[in-house]
Amino acid sequence: MPEVGPEDFSAILAHVREFVRTKVVPREQEIMEADAIPDDLRKQAAEMGLFGYAIPQQWGGLGLDLTQDVELAMEFGYTSLSLRSMFGTNNGIAGQVLVNFGTDEQKSQWLERIASGEVVASFALTEPGAGSNPAGLRTKAVRDGDDWVIDGQKRFITNAPIADLFIVFARTRPADESGPGIAVFLVPADTPGLEVGVKDKKMGQEGAWTADVVFSGVRVPASALVGGSEDVGYKAAMTSLARGRVHIAALAVGSAQRALDESVSYAASATQGGHPIGEFQLVQAMIADQQTGVMAGRALVREAAARYVSGEDRRIGPSAAKLFCTEMVGKVADLAVQVHGGTGYMREVPVERIYRDVRLLRLYEGTSEIQRLIIGGGLIREAGKRK
Repeated sequence: MPEVGPEDFSAILAHVREFVRTKVVPREQEIMEADAIPDDLRKQAAEMGLFGYAIPQQWGGLGLDLTQDVELAMEFGYTSLSLRSMFGTNNGIAGQVLVNFGTDEQKSQWLERIASGEVVASFALTEPGAGSNPAGLRTKAVRDGDDWVIDGQKRFITNAPIADLFIVFARTRPADESGPGIAVFLVPADTPGLEVGVKDKKMGQEGAWTADVVFSGVRVPASALVGGSEDVGYKAAMTSLARGRVHIAALAVGSAQRALDESVSYAASATQGGHPIGEFQLVQAMIADQQTGVMAGRALVREAAARYVSGEDRRIGPSAAKLFCTEMVGKVADLAVQVHGGTGYMREVPVERIYRDVRLLRLYEGTSEIQRLIIGGGLIREAGKRK
């Protein structure tokens, strides 16, 4: 059972929707131009509990389960995706590593501060030679007395320039029959030898900051090893990413809904030859395809979240939801630009920003290609077991 009942959750959802649509949407241009989330919006998000909505209540969060998480994510997707990025890692791929695999001591040290937004957690997995598949990880952690010494480089790390805590994945031994040899460590940002690179210049998602992170002889105590075990890392990464994929799928649905709404509004008001363009059947056909994609995506996200929470499917369903919804939003955003015509190509029009923002959704937390391998390979392996 979720920690928050249906009635309380309805109130939370309504509050989030109002915040997104009345406080954030009017300031999208400001966010884009400044490449930053305004401090007052960050403060409001923290006061609403958004930095810890998926952290259990015993650690100061709201304790929402994934079926509730995706409803919020569809609201977050309705505006600049950098808003969600600001607190998404705390709730998602970084925070869930601690929730599911941390020791009691690690949870009590970090989770309440993560849930309040006092601490921004960053998930440091991706490397120049290891992205969607962590098996190629080259960052190393070597035991030295009671400590671990970490060396390596991470790339495209969300929130790295503002992070207080890095959840760092590193290889402690070569992969062998007993496992992949990947552990995960809690590394405070002020640890000597940890260096954050310059902020990346990206195609879109202005206000969501990413950067390289370099570890040069970074020494952490044994208590920094998540779960107190060297073998936790790979499972922690895969578990957090699977959950995160359903969340990203929901985010895509929210962005697609916004692109659809902008398209309908424009088609109903813009004219050609004295007629609203929405009266033209080819424009109606584009809007029909957008609507169909949004409805299919929303249904798929809700089913994938329910099956994840029940434990019925925590692998293939999340990948199918992420694959379909992130590909779908790309098509819906492209159609939105087409409906707007030349206007849709202009920098200050919402659909232009959406078109750029959503392109990343097919890449991070596992590319579309990796999702296809997970889905196809998983189904074939299941069939093989039944023989």
